Amino acid sequence: MKDDSTNPLEDTTSAAAQAYAEERRENIREFVRTSPDYYIRNFDKIGASARFTPTFNLFAGLFGPIWFGARGLWSWALPFLILEALAFVQIARGLFGDLGAEAMERIASIEGTLDLRRQQLAAAIENNSDRVDAFRRTVESLEANIEGFRAEAEAAAAQGPTIALTGLAILIIVKLAQALTANTALEARFSDWLSDRDIRSGMPVQQIVFSAVFMGLIVAAAVVHYSFPGRFALLTDFPTDPDIRLTSIDGVEAFFNWAVLNGEALFDGITYGIRLVLDALETIFVRTPWVVIAALIILLTWLTAGVRMAIYSGAFLGYMGLLGFWEKAMTTLALLGTAACLSIVIGIPLGMFAARRLRFYSFIQPIMDFMQTMPAFVFMIPVIAFFGTGKPAAVVTTMIFGGTPVVRLTVLGLRGVPESVREAAISFGANKWYLLTKVDLPLASPSIRAGINQTIMLSLAMVVVASLIGAKGLGEDVLEALQYANVGQGILAGFSILFCAMILDRIVQGQRK
Repeated sequence: MKDDSTNPLEDTTSAAAQAYAEERRENIREFVRTSPDYYIRNFDKIGASARFTPTFNLFAGLFGPIWFGARGLWSWALPFLILEALAFVQIARGLFGDLGAEAMERIASIEGTLDLRRQQLAAAIENNSDRVDAFRRTVESLEANIEGFRAEAEAAAAQGPTIALTGLAILIIVKLAQALTANTALEARFSDWLSDRDIRSGMPVQQIVFSAVFMGLIVAAAVVHYSFPGRFALLTDFPTDPDIRLTSIDGVEAFFNWAVLNGEALFDGITYGIRLVLDALETIFVRTPWVVIAALIILLTWLTAGVRMAIYSGAFLGYMGLLGFWEKAMTTLALLGTAACLSIVIGIPLGMFAARRLRFYSFIQPIMDFMQTMPAFVFMIPVIAFFGTGKPAAVVTTMIFGGTPVVRLTVLGLRGVPESVREAAISFGANKWYLLTKVDLPLASPSIRAGINQTIMLSLAMVVVASLIGAKGLGEDVLEALQYANVGQGILAGFSILFCAMILDRIVQGQRK
């Protein structure tokens, strides 16, 4: 007997599925605003498969980057804009551009020289000079060059239709790619919009206008510049006045002169402090017998990184000693140690202070970005102005370049301490000092240790650059090898720097399991 009764579970599931589908359709209507039925059909088709499902969007193909920009898909709009601009440039160059302009400019330049040589040839013939044959060969060579450039100009002009057709082919391919990928890109943005309603939806009129004006100006400027080179100076050279640069130079020099004159006591104090630390480390590393230093380094490496790394450290130290790099390697370690110690002593407390103060960290973050991104040869100029040349200036330069990672990673480590752990410690009566020393710093220590390691490594990377302003050590050998193309010396000194870096890295990081 057939049972005609329905399953309540199936009815409930079917109703839930219908409700979900209806809610999805309403969300798509709210998101796209225009042609909702079209996008509902295509979004369902795209979502039904995990693979890329091509669908054809005519408006995206016709309007290209304007459509993508109006929809807020700028990560798609800009690459398509570049490709379309390239296509339009090729079409305009092929149809309207003077493709032989460069060759004609060369011809004009050679013709001026040719007229002079012809006059010299005529004068030599009239005076029956011995240089008649030389002038005649020169004239013939220049005439041949002119003919060659003229043929080149004609050949370039003949390539116009080919260039235009190539641009048209690129444009068609790009338009087709835009039409096929538009719905997929918009469906991905719709998925993001479902979880974050702050993402812009629809096609607001102001966005359409902005996108159209922006894309049109970019394409028009590119087409005009490449199709008619040199015709519009505004597109070729940035509009400026040389007096602006000269005035800026005078202003910067006046500021540094004022700072040097009025901050002499400050800079002398900083130099004195650096000298104290540097002299102490040089006494330890350079003047102490090599046997003592080597034994201490090997023992320290053994305690922190294990027996195997201790054996490697001994081999590295033996390499530097046998090749005569011992004293310079120890000088490098003293210089590096001074910069690293000062960076760590300043950086860790600064990071601890900034970790719980967002405004202060937001203030110092651009300064640290400036310190890391500014080329070393640039900030060496004010350092030399304030501190002169020599080891203190090299230490300051190294601190500027390598001092920021310890601050950043200290902040990162302290902010990564789980709030639940801190709240538990506070609930058991922990004061601020206990919370810092027994909870925050131990849990943040891996990140802080990584910051110390990065500071040391970046400081070591400045060894060669610092030698330009009077720092001694292994960098001096590498610099000398560069100046005199002494490959052997440069390679051997470079390996010494590498081995110093490896020893310090293992000592700081400790044994890694």
